[in-house]
Amino acid sequence: MPTETHIQRAFEDLQAVFGNRVTISPMHRMAYSRDWSPRHRSAQDLPDLVVIPHTTDEVVQLVQVALRYSLPVVPFAGGTGMGGGVAAWRGGIMVETKGLNQILELDLQNLSVTVGAGITVWTLNEHLARHNLWFPHQPESKRACTIGACIGCDNDSTFGIRYGKILENLTNLVLVTGRGEAVRLGHRKASFTSTGYKLMELVVGSEGTLGIVTEATLRVFPLPQTRQVRGYLFRSLNEGAKALERLLAAGLAIDSAHMNDRERLHFYTHSYREKYHREPEVPDWAEAILFISWAGDPDVVEFSMDKTTRILTEEYGAEMVREQEMVDGWWDSKHRLEFIPFKQKWPDSQRVKKFGAADLGLPIGRLDEAYARFREIAAKWHQDILGMTVYNEAPNKATASISFAVFVDDSTEESIRNFYEYVREMSAMAVEMEGTMSSYIGDGDRLGGFNALEHGPSLEYMKQVKALFDPAGIMNPGKKFDTRWLR
Repeated sequence: MPTETHIQRAFEDLQAVFGNRVTISPMHRMAYSRDWSPRHRSAQDLPDLVVIPHTTDEVVQLVQVALRYSLPVVPFAGGTGMGGGVAAWRGGIMVETKGLNQILELDLQNLSVTVGAGITVWTLNEHLARHNLWFPHQPESKRACTIGACIGCDNDSTFGIRYGKILENLTNLVLVTGRGEAVRLGHRKASFTSTGYKLMELVVGSEGTLGIVTEATLRVFPLPQTRQVRGYLFRSLNEGAKALERLLAAGLAIDSAHMNDRERLHFYTHSYREKYHREPEVPDWAEAILFISWAGDPDVVEFSMDKTTRILTEEYGAEMVREQEMVDGWWDSKHRLEFIPFKQKWPDSQRVKKFGAADLGLPIGRLDEAYARFREIAAKWHQDILGMTVYNEAPNKATASISFAVFVDDSTEESIRNFYEYVREMSAMAVEMEGTMSSYIGDGDRLGGFNALEHGPSLEYMKQVKALFDPAGIMNPGKKFDTRWLR
């Protein structure tokens, strides 16, 4: 851990560069002491200093000071991560990246935008909308989530089935490495390259362990003229996945596709009941609901919606949700982020217990099997099941990026430990099923070391990559390769 002498000297050196944009005040440091990952309600990991840089050059100077005094450097974006990726449990310098929030270039001819990595997805899209454009990588945390966080965490997007994850729309970035150097990685404004090694791809999902992303160039798209959303009920999760594959094989341009189990569906039936004071019609046989959206020209959207409904009802025996208000309520919470205070289980349920999840990537044909195992493992570790949501994050094919969500009682240490044991057992299940331990949260401080079960000897190669970018080991230490939670 950093010594008091080193912290004070670093503070003085940083003051010379940043003035009042660096602080050691406990009150300000408290704001950066945790993210949304389940922790005991009194837990905190205070960084030793907080710095707000505005430029890449300032981040370079910051890292050089950190190297001088052997201080950890931890980037902080929206703070909505669920894996402890920003936990400064070894102290050091917390880098508040939202000061890097400039739009550096909007290239309308080439449908490209270059931004500071601290700009939020929401703010970027507000700017792009003035030019009838949008950036389609849309995590549910987009009001707070920054472009740098999207890159660092490789999180999911509402529109992944059409546009993919962040890497599909990222063409280059600037990284300040643990050597205190700024390097540009990627392929400028081209969409792909076959020259050199793909170093930019290494940064996606690296959680700040290789360096701090300060700038990114992104592919943007024309705003669709219209969008429609519908919900369809199925007898099983596997049947819903097969039906989605059939829609894509038919040539339909699906804009988004999310499937929920029956428990997760209760969130939306609850909201409907609270708002309309009547029970929605959900048949007893329904074990899954598939929400689909289509976007584009109105006549194309109308055709796609009609063709989808005929395929799903005639070939798969699905039933379209009759209460469109319930579907619209789901879309309001999923995409528009419009919540009715005290009327929706999410986010008002967070007043009692906290949201936690195992985020597994699984083969698409094993959803029902995974659902059964989920219920068993959750019961074993005394987890209160919230439900299972299947996101689709690869363009034009059904995939399974799954949130196995539970409510976590954060009032006792035992409950928190049980949650992380639940995550560990679910993660081991994913590897057993030929999947991955994490599809959108990342390793954080929860899977480090334990992820050797998935990566085997290649984990040692990853450590060597880390050492190449960060030879002093100062960049977000304790993530990827270490954990405090798993015995």
